[in-house]
Amino acid sequence: MHYKPLYVTEDERIEQEYAAQQVLNHPDRPKTFHIVTYGCQMNAHDSEKLAGIFLQMGMTEAADRLEADLVLFNTCCVRDNAERRALGNVTWLKELRKDKPNLIIGVCGCMVQQPQMAERILRQYRFIDLAFGTHNLHRLPSLLLNLLEKKTRIVSVSDQDTTIAEGLPVKRLSQHHAYITIMYGCDNYCSYCIVPYVRGHERSRQMDDILREADVLLNSGVQEIMLLGQNVNSYGNGSENGDNFPLLLKKLDEMGIPRIRFMTSHPKDLSDELIDVMANGKHICNHLHLPVQSGNNEILRLMNRRYTREDYLRKVEKLRSAIPTIGLTTDLIVSFPGETEAQFEDTCSLVREVGYDAAFTFIYSPREGTQAARMDGRIPADESSRRIEKLIREVEASTARVHETMIGRDELVLIEGLSKRDPNKVSGKGTRNITVTLDGSAADIGRIIPVTITSAAVNTLRGERKER
Repeated sequence: MHYKPLYVTEDERIEQEYAAQQVLNHPDRPKTFHIVTYGCQMNAHDSEKLAGIFLQMGMTEAADRLEADLVLFNTCCVRDNAERRALGNVTWLKELRKDKPNLIIGVCGCMVQQPQMAERILRQYRFIDLAFGTHNLHRLPSLLLNLLEKKTRIVSVSDQDTTIAEGLPVKRLSQHHAYITIMYGCDNYCSYCIVPYVRGHERSRQMDDILREADVLLNSGVQEIMLLGQNVNSYGNGSENGDNFPLLLKKLDEMGIPRIRFMTSHPKDLSDELIDVMANGKHICNHLHLPVQSGNNEILRLMNRRYTREDYLRKVEKLRSAIPTIGLTTDLIVSFPGETEAQFEDTCSLVREVGYDAAFTFIYSPREGTQAARMDGRIPADESSRRIEKLIREVEASTARVHETMIGRDELVLIEGLSKRDPNKVSGKGTRNITVTLDGSAADIGRIIPVTITSAAVNTLRGERKER
């Protein structure tokens, strides 16, 4: 079920603004900050908000952690390797502090929100000065002020998981592309997934707040917005006024934002209404990220995904019937507890049957507190490695087939930057979310350019500007 969100009160907003001013005037405040971000687009957007708050407190952003007075790690815990990488890098800063004794080291985000992680930080990572979870990001000013005034470590994890903080300052990473979070949390409780435990219950922002934010971005020259949520398809569930995701998407499309993307979509909630809005929208990109996770029905049942392979394929057929040029990407997990060779092969055959543009592939990573972590039948590491390598080859073959079909087609490409390999070329994303490289210069960055695809590489397409 959707929970009615609790909005940060005006009193708390004033309290945080006052704390930010106090930090700004504090003689010992850090002058520079650097944020290291792990994980998904939601984390990237959270880091934009954190940067906005730091700037509000009079700090400037350092290009490198070595130059910063405060280094904050915004962490992910969806998989074990992301957590280990974050903690390894945080520990590395312990050595840096020998040369910079006033360096402030902070961690925040999903990893900190996990059960018992706050206690572990206090016990094992005594060099961490500041730690806070996903539910109290908006309280950064008062947390930092406490640290400066009390000269003691601050570890704060809130269990209030239905709060929404509107109006936070944001330092956008790009002038041309912007994230808009439309909802928070997840109620699906897939058996392998830690997200509901660290991001909280599903709660949706008010549609008017989202539309106002989008209007500001449109007027500032943003060319593309990405709508974010753990499951955008369930936006507005339980709304008293009938708000839902197709309606939101339609209203944004009518505003005239040049390009609209969104992620992530849960297959069980992909409705015919949404497919129709996508098919008839003028500005909605012809790309959908639709995580399937497995091609085997029994594994899908154990994962608590609440759809079958057949259900998924029917929705793929509807999408392609309504939007013939749509590009599909997905997430895939191998070596879920108890997965047999035949069940793994079902995932490989699904890749061939759907013909994905690309896929994120993962070896199952047990997360403490989830149902799957208690399941028997753990797959040995060497077998998991064999399976992931085979699956990657299947995905690469699928990508190659898709890229081959793109040659000769026209694409509208939003130029994101100069090519890293050739300073005389630029690269960007077509509407199908495939990277395209073409001749160009820095003057093209932020422009949407008509391109004819001329050839394909492993992960990218090459193109030429279309004659007008």
